Amino acid sequence: MTEIKYEIIEQIAILSKTTKGQKEFNLISWNGRSPKYDIRDWAPNREKMGKGITLNEEEIGKLKEALEKL
Repeated sequence: MTEIKYEIIEQIAILSKTTKGQKEFNLISWNGRSPKYDIRDWAPNREKMGKGITLNEEEIGKLKEALEKL
């Protein structure tokens, strides 16, 4: 299996914390590509990551608009 490389460009927010880690909202570059917005669970010290969702600029803008309607 190919190793996944990532660089957290900016930690935007910690959305929740549990004994197993925390859910974070970050700007991440995956495998050297342009950074994207990312929401996922991380184990302490980021030794493991859970499944998450990655959004580009357009998608994050639409999400922001939808959340403002709540």
